Amino acid sequence: MARKQKEYLDLGGVAEEVLPGEAGPEQLSDETVLEVSRDKPELFGLLVDRYEPSFLRVAQRIVRNPEEAEDVVQEAFVKIYRFAHHFKKEKARFKSWAYKIVVNVAITHYNRKKHDAMLIPEDYDPTAIEAQRNHQSSERNRNLESVIASALEELPEELHSLLKSYYLEDKSYKAIAANEGLSIGALKMKLFRARKGLKKVLEQRNEV
Repeated sequence: MARKQKEYLDLGGVAEEVLPGEAGPEQLSDETVLEVSRDKPELFGLLVDRYEPSFLRVAQRIVRNPEEAEDVVQEAFVKIYRFAHHFKKEKARFKSWAYKIVVNVAITHYNRKKHDAMLIPEDYDPTAIEAQRNHQSSERNRNLESVIASALEELPEELHSLLKSYYLEDKSYKAIAANEGLSIGALKMKLFRARKGLKKVLEQRNEV
């Protein structure tokens, strides 16, 4: 049987060898996706889709909290993308390089959490202020909603829209991704950026 003729998928000057009928971003190696995503950020979502589950398992073993593990992984993906230009495929595989970043972010998060816990007074009694919190919670929630709604207006329209859809309108990742024409991975990256942007706005106002 004659050997299949090979083709090359041209992505921003990076040639990736593929077989006819199989040419597409999903068939690209991790290393090529990382390199190409520097010029085409939308492709970075492929790496999020491929590695998020395993990264979450690694992070959770370190921070021991599912929600915090998700924050760790999202922060790690941002670092992976931001420092993509430092990656040298001649020296390491993407997988091993990226796992080191996840572990480092998780350890930093865990150590920061331990340090914060040490700052809590020994006589702190959460039950003693529970009633006061309940009394104040509804008013605080109303104030917080007002503050967030105002801060959202300062974000770029795209990020504003994503945060509104996910947090205020309670839409699923799948629904938002379909509406925006994004992969789930790319959407999560954008939401993480949007949350960081919102936090920055609130910090500038001294409201967080």
